[in-house]
Amino acid sequence: MAFNPRPKQREVLAYRSGKMGVSAVPGSGKTQTLSSLAAQIIASGVLDDDQEVLIVTLVNSAVDNFRVRVSLMIEEQGLLPNLGFRVRTLHGLAHDIVRERPGLAGVEGNFQIVDERVADQIREQAAHAWLRSHPYDLDEYLDPELDEGRRDWLRREHLPELVDGIANAYIRLAKDLQVTPEMLQEKLDSLPVPLPLAEMGAAIYTDYQRALAYRGAVDFDDLIRLALLCLHSDPDYLERLRLRWPYILEDEAQDSSRLQEEILQLLAGD
Repeated sequence: MAFNPRPKQREVLAYRSGKMGVSAVPGSGKTQTLSSLAAQIIASGVLDDDQEVLIVTLVNSAVDNFRVRVSLMIEEQGLLPNLGFRVRTLHGLAHDIVRERPGLAGVEGNFQIVDERVADQIREQAAHAWLRSHPYDLDEYLDPELDEGRRDWLRREHLPELVDGIANAYIRLAKDLQVTPEMLQEKLDSLPVPLPLAEMGAAIYTDYQRALAYRGAVDFDDLIRLALLCLHSDPDYLERLRLRWPYILEDEAQDSSRLQEEILQLLAGD
């Protein structure tokens, strides 16, 4: 796999230690450059037998792309392919961290992970159940000049999708802020005035988490939160992971959430 880096790519390949950020537009060859950097680190002999270059990317298709590229590059240098590096999505990395020490996260060792399709179904059911129980609670947000027939049409055809969309944004933000349903409800109960939309979101969030717990499952956002809990709970475990992954290469960093970046910052250390 011939790779003739351009001058700016050579600057990336000159990396030896510390923290470095690279701004790259689509089509600039960043996947090839990061793969080459990983292969270069592995071939340099700086890794111990139990150490790896950790490559973190956004989607599963990119995982396969990186794995193939790095394997070919190190094989060309006479080394065994698939050794000396690990490629994960951010959620895959979080899963590795939690699965190794589930007790730190407060989950059973046989916990399940629901994919986005199932998570969407569970949340949608919770949102629609709330709307059936509160059919007129959102009327104050409708145009007061609408006749009753038009209101009924909106309640039936548009509100279910709208409420589910609000619930999705609400739950994801709450998890990124590490706020549980119980914490939310306690805060809402202490406010001097009611916040109807916030209360709606909290109710759906509560039902959604209850449905996950019933299945003994977590969603992808829970994985990130729980992985961070593991790293904060056991400094020795964190230090072992830092030793395991002395080099971390993150692809598409601009798309990482606040908690995802915090996980990588902890793993990178000082």
